[in-house]
Amino acid sequence: MPNRAYVSVWVRDFNEESMLSHLEHFLATVPLASTPPGFTGLVIRAVDFTETPVEEHDLRGYLTTPAEVVNLAKNQLAGDVCYEVGARWDLWIRDKETASWKLQPERVDIFCYGPEYDGGVFAESGHFMVDLGFEHLFTGHAGLLSAENGRVSEPQHPEEARFLMWMSQPQNLREYREKTRENIQKLMGWMRGVEEALPVERFRLWSEGEENFEARLDEILAVR
Repeated sequence: MPNRAYVSVWVRDFNEESMLSHLEHFLATVPLASTPPGFTGLVIRAVDFTETPVEEHDLRGYLTTPAEVVNLAKNQLAGDVCYEVGARWDLWIRDKETASWKLQPERVDIFCYGPEYDGGVFAESGHFMVDLGFEHLFTGHAGLLSAENGRVSEPQHPEEARFLMWMSQPQNLREYREKTRENIQKLMGWMRGVEEALPVERFRLWSEGEENFEARLDEILAVR
């Protein structure tokens, strides 16, 4: 399975009384996809992840605002709940069949952890944790976008070999870098919006495959 990327955000003065207000402000920063618009769902859990959801709302097809999402969550306000909000945002994706680039909606999942949920999981994961999608949408494949050419990995199967052959053309690699950089810039712009909207104590960008995901993004942005 491809590795996934995440961001964790810790907020000052986060408690049971303030969490829904913080959630509404956080949701207002999400760079939602142009079509289909709005949020896709809300799942409310209590105690920990092993428990069956308390409530589930399918929001697809509705132009739902952050205030409306929070209004749905109000009936289940407690320190030991987790709110999971699904959404879509537009990212550049390379179509394997046509080798063309498309700006298309990709799923993003937002988790808001109450201070008592799952034994205080927020301490490790953040008051907000976002599943950003596949790591390679921000880092590229096979080390191709590294500043060090020697970091490019050997292909493991024919599809990877075809991809690396395509990227051996300078114009294709240049476009790959540009589109990936635009995805990174959208992510960084979102985080700046979060810092402006909330009393952020700190945030951490991380992934399943990179030892230092944030440094990797900085490296790609720095290469010209």
